[in-house]
Amino acid sequence: MGPEILIPITFFLCTTALVFGLRYMSNKEKMAMIERGMEPGLARPRPGAPTPFLSLKFGLLLVGLGIGLLVALFTVRAIGIGEEEGAAVFFGCLSIFGGLGLIISYVMEKNWLDKQKDLI
Repeated sequence: MGPEILIPITFFLCTTALVFGLRYMSNKEKMAMIERGMEPGLARPRPGAPTPFLSLKFGLLLVGLGIGLLVALFTVRAIGIGEEEGAAVFFGCLSIFGGLGLIISYVMEKNWLDKQKDLI
């Protein structure tokens, strides 16, 4: 029995301690809320609550990533960059266009929410 057997045992013990520690702290938090007269179920939003802009966000992210791949592909082929430098172009374009997709999603959500505030 060598030291390599200690890694899975340690991992299991640490994971178990983490799960029990999180459950213990969650229980303590709920008990403190009950003692103060608060309802512990109201502290967090419902897990099944709808998120109306989630599909818009993922859609624009995927469109941005797709455009980034195409731009990177055409750039690498047009310039004739090597394989190692081409990987950097691909990752750079994916990050830039994916980020642009998320920024566009944010702007669209903000505009919609501002219009909803004006109606109220």
